Amino acid sequence: MTSPSDPSPATAPASGTARARAALITGGSKGIGLAIARRLAAEGFALTIAARSPESLAAASESLEADGARVITVEADASDEVAIEALVARHAEQWGRLDALVLNAGMGFGSPIDRTPLRRVDKHYALNVRGTFATVAAALPLLRTTALENPHGTRVIALASLAGLMAEPNLAAYSATKAAVVSLCESICVEEAATGVSATAICPGYVDTDMASWKHDVLDPADMIRAEDIAELAASLTRLSRNAAVPVLAVHRAGGGLRGA
Repeated sequence: MTSPSDPSPATAPASGTARARAALITGGSKGIGLAIARRLAAEGFALTIAARSPESLAAASESLEADGARVITVEADASDEVAIEALVARHAEQWGRLDALVLNAGMGFGSPIDRTPLRRVDKHYALNVRGTFATVAAALPLLRTTALENPHGTRVIALASLAGLMAEPNLAAYSATKAAVVSLCESICVEEAATGVSATAICPGYVDTDMASWKHDVLDPADMIRAEDIAELAASLTRLSRNAAVPVLAVHRAGGGLRGA
């Protein structure tokens, strides 16, 4: 695990001084995760972004810092609970608070149910469900502590999918894991209501990112949702009062109908 863009100790917030809001973003080096990082930085958040690729992390950090963001990067596999615990600890050490936990790390492969190897199901589960659950569990103590001093409370923002709300052919394994993410966010809203921590599963249709490029032969990228749209929604959740819980937020393509991604 590395943090190539860690600021020097002299630039870290001093104990007892006012600290800017801080966000931890998994899968934050590209696509929707990077768009959210950029949007939250514009709102004044200090950032920890995590991903598996040191090259993509370095590029993302350079781009964010060029726009004035305060950011550290951590190379971490979001399906590895040891790496997850170290990631949350590194974030806490650097920023001392966690106002928004953005869970964007995920994977998806399409195939019919009877042609989907169980090892592929296991990979979906390990990252999309188990890793997401482990990250929430590791981050909850810091989210609760931060909620005590944040009038908005603190937010878990998980990137799920419309496929987790409605069936789509050949996406059974992916859909099942994203449905689990939706259920997890609902559980967080129920269990953590008294602590000021809430969660939202953002469930978009096809977003124009590398992950959706396999769909380009049947869906024009120009008709897809923009990553910046999802980033704007994520940022808006951090501005709600702690009295407002939004467990599920579905985002459809304009003109795409309401029964498909």
